[in-house]
Amino acid sequence: MKIRCTRRAFLRGTVVGAASAAAVAKPWIIPSHLLGADAPSNQVAVGAIGVGGRGGGLVQEAAAQPNTKIVAVCDVFRDRREKMAQTFNQRYGGQVCTPYNDLRELIDRPDIDAVIIATPDHWHVLAALMAVRSGKDVYVEKPLGLSMEELWAIRAAVQRYGRIFQYGTQQRSMAHIRHGCELVRNGRIGKIQAVEVTAPSYGFEGGKGSLEPIPVPDGLDYDLWLGPAPWRPYTKDRCTRWGAYWCSDNAHGFIGGWGAHPLTDMVWALGDRPETAVPVEYEGTGVWGTGLFDAPHHWDIRGQFANGVPFHFTPGGDCVTFTGERGKVAISRGGLRTEPAELAKEKIGPNEIHLYDSPNHMGNFIDCVRSRQPSVAPVEVAVLSDTVTQLSMIAIITGRKIRWDPVQEKILGDPDAERLLRRAMRSPWRL
Repeated sequence: MKIRCTRRAFLRGTVVGAASAAAVAKPWIIPSHLLGADAPSNQVAVGAIGVGGRGGGLVQEAAAQPNTKIVAVCDVFRDRREKMAQTFNQRYGGQVCTPYNDLRELIDRPDIDAVIIATPDHWHVLAALMAVRSGKDVYVEKPLGLSMEELWAIRAAVQRYGRIFQYGTQQRSMAHIRHGCELVRNGRIGKIQAVEVTAPSYGFEGGKGSLEPIPVPDGLDYDLWLGPAPWRPYTKDRCTRWGAYWCSDNAHGFIGGWGAHPLTDMVWALGDRPETAVPVEYEGTGVWGTGLFDAPHHWDIRGQFANGVPFHFTPGGDCVTFTGERGKVAISRGGLRTEPAELAKEKIGPNEIHLYDSPNHMGNFIDCVRSRQPSVAPVEVAVLSDTVTQLSMIAIITGRKIRWDPVQEKILGDPDAERLLRRAMRSPWRL
């Protein structure tokens, strides 16, 4: 068999080899002054899986990055993928972007460097796994997965194959979020006494979600939309945005769908390490929806970290609040609030902890695809914040206290709860 080695394939192999040998050599790319700004080594070819709603916005953000081209889009809704491909082909002036129904066909393309994944939640990890195993870097929308087993699988794959991973928690690329986390990390409020997290919970209003079966509309590959989720009859609400967010076959609701943002901020402020940033106890209640929208739309989770600091997680505005001996820091997408107020204006000194400075989340991902440097929201961070979601859900489901070893990643003394760390997938899909 004749093997064809292109410049892109050679460079990709070189980068993977460099990543796996990070202990002895730094990753590298050929400088643009040797090959030119438009050389293949500097162009990033991007494919997008899921281009409706949030996915449509993300692919446009990627297209706006320098020397980045959208060469493929995939969606099980025919009109979405064809319209998006047409948009880019008009922009590029030719048949550059190919539409796909099946994500596997897009992932199999050897000329694609990076993939943006903005599918319904139940597809996030499986799609990312296929992409990573085929040698592609991934930007994955939040939440990460629907079980701890999924989180472990994608983390192991990213680390094994030396791929770049960016979690879609764009608040890590906001200056005021970073500054708030730096204030906490540098002890400006003294010893932390309590951590409170709130996340929006909306979208289930206006109806319970229809369970009445109706014919699948033309132009939708419904079996592929379901993928690893349990088979269910098609209904008018199932494949909508709210059906994808609020049906427990596909998601945990906004405890994870929105909770990922403030939880990732919490993890950042507490050190990005399992032993300091993830609570070790969880107990609480949830209010489950009825009809199709049956995920919890209200939750009240209490627990504590290994050092005894209490943790409280409820619905509300997007925010994580740290109460310390000498004040408070409240971090949200909308702004930074502190007590005393003047604390927010304090500068971080040159010898203090300075966190990763990323002014553009998608731009950071594309830059890291080129440089092979870690992103601002790598897979290890995604797993830490998503762990809090998974264990909160298990506490709600079991109705009892969950004790967690964050280093060994085990539930302690509760075999029945331990089984909930895994979730079955519909055949033939598997991790």
